[in-house]
Amino acid sequence: MLEPAPDYATLRQTFRWRIPDHFNMAAAVCDRHAAAGRGEALIEDLGGRVRSWTFEELRAASNRLANVFHVAGIGRGDRVGILIGQRAETLLAHLAVYKLGAVALPLFTLFGPDALAFRLRDSGARAVVTDGAGAEKLREIRDDLPDLETVWIVDHAGADGLERALEQASDAFAPVETLADDPAVLIYTSGTTGNPKGALHAHRFLLGHLPGVQLPNRFFPQPGDRFWTPADWAWIGGLMDVLMASLHFGVPVLASRAARFDPEQAVALMARHD
Repeated sequence: MLEPAPDYATLRQTFRWRIPDHFNMAAAVCDRHAAAGRGEALIEDLGGRVRSWTFEELRAASNRLANVFHVAGIGRGDRVGILIGQRAETLLAHLAVYKLGAVALPLFTLFGPDALAFRLRDSGARAVVTDGAGAEKLREIRDDLPDLETVWIVDHAGADGLERALEQASDAFAPVETLADDPAVLIYTSGTTGNPKGALHAHRFLLGHLPGVQLPNRFFPQPGDRFWTPADWAWIGGLMDVLMASLHFGVPVLASRAARFDPEQAVALMARHD
């Protein structure tokens, strides 16, 4: 989006927004890179267990999840809650939702039952992807969520386990064609002054964030870049200014988030993964 310039005045003078009529975030951050044969996209470091994902692996897995959602009746405009921390399944859920033309509802893992209930009820979410801890919270409030039909649980062996559903799904899926103005993400405000308010963002939401990532990072990306944030991907900063922005440029993202921020652990993590 930004072209390098010798000074700020020139940068301002030459900058133009270039928003296409049709734009899909999943195609922009994943599928086009997979088609171009680009390699590493995501590095998971979860408690010392490290796994690397290529763009092609993300494309295939998110296609499977899109098929799982489709069979469950999720389609254009439907809201899907994503209640997981920094891990591959969080990204896969976002990609699958965008491929369907549905709307992702990021939810912070430390939300209590009341905060979750309000956002899920107000948004009319039809499905949620979560982990075991999130599933326990949802069980407490499920009777108060008449629109919630399906919950998929990662790392769960039961009938509602996400891994089992993915194993049975095809990795062939043609993303729907979306306009840049079509809705894609519904993020709620913090609720510090009254009830939280839902802010609905379109697929062009990603393009709007790119200049703010490129400029402070010396016209990001630079050769050898990898990006990590201690912020949860449920927040706009973690989701759009690191995860999606990095993948848009083909830059690998590190997924790792401790229960509590520890500066020594953070520095060690960054050193370990360059």
